Amino acid sequence: MSHYLLLRNIRVENANAISGITYGFPSPTHFCGYTHALSRKLQKEYGDQACLGGVGIICHQHQVQAHRIGYETVFSLTRNPVTHEGKTAPFNEEGRMHLTVSLLIECKFKVTDLALGEGTQEQRQKVFINNVRTKAEGQRLAGGTITQLGSVKVLDLEDNSDAGEREFRRWMLRSIPGFVLKDRQDALTAHHRERLAENSATELLDSWLDFVALDSEAVVADDFEGTPIVGETPANWRIKPKPEQGYFVPLSVGFEAISELYEAGSVLRARDNQVPFRFVESAYSIGQWVGPHRIKKPDDMLWHYHYEEDEQGGHYLCRGKAPQEAPEAIELTDNNFYDDDY
Repeated sequence: MSHYLLLRNIRVENANAISGITYGFPSPTHFCGYTHALSRKLQKEYGDQACLGGVGIICHQHQVQAHRIGYETVFSLTRNPVTHEGKTAPFNEEGRMHLTVSLLIECKFKVTDLALGEGTQEQRQKVFINNVRTKAEGQRLAGGTITQLGSVKVLDLEDNSDAGEREFRRWMLRSIPGFVLKDRQDALTAHHRERLAENSATELLDSWLDFVALDSEAVVADDFEGTPIVGETPANWRIKPKPEQGYFVPLSVGFEAISELYEAGSVLRARDNQVPFRFVESAYSIGQWVGPHRIKKPDDMLWHYHYEEDEQGGHYLCRGKAPQEAPEAIELTDNNFYDDDY
């Protein structure tokens, strides 16, 4: 039996719309961080057993706070009050957005096993739901303010059974209209291997751009006969197709180490001198928006924290599958996975 929390129709205002070099939707790291913060609050009240795991992201509506100036789109900034000297306050460049999402959160416990006081099973579960709702509404999500939370549901699904699959799909259909953000690192890895087979000098950044960049290519006109000559042969321009069909988007999925691990307190002006310190940079991958009706089981949509250390450094990532279930195709064991320029 698997247990989940479903937080439906969370309305967030002024959330962060910029993640690394990408913009348009918060990074999965924001949602994993939100879940982790909620888990720590529940563990503080109910004990260590009240631990939350991965999180699934369903977006119902989003609106980036931006406007057009001619042919350019720029973020809309706030006009801050004047300073105490009566001068115009400086502008802080930031990207903001409003969004409505639903979150499917994995529970590593059964709700009725917690210390929820006296009463029937339904009454005890209602106490827990009200407590989760209060804590969830009081947190920030992706730096934004939660202004509304539709409902909180507890889902108990049977593992590897038709009944559990039907129950899960029923709730997914209720999430329409909306789209689920899936991790597609497997598609990026497979495409990169194909490009390496064609050209050993291909970098992973090139394969990544094949999914997220809009490229055009020239195709010799159908009515042309003879040998094509560069610069002279008539051609038609077309949009270069993506490696796979689907709504692919670039994602900031965590951080990769760019320095050794320093002992606690050895680096000046660190945020916390009680823990080891390391310099990192943003790590990128790709995701895909898919309809909720295409999700067969919860593991297909959950994002998890993952950490691995090798001789090249450490990887602090959010992945679409639990580490023990991750297929070999998305295992990252070399430092060449991310371009050094980023």
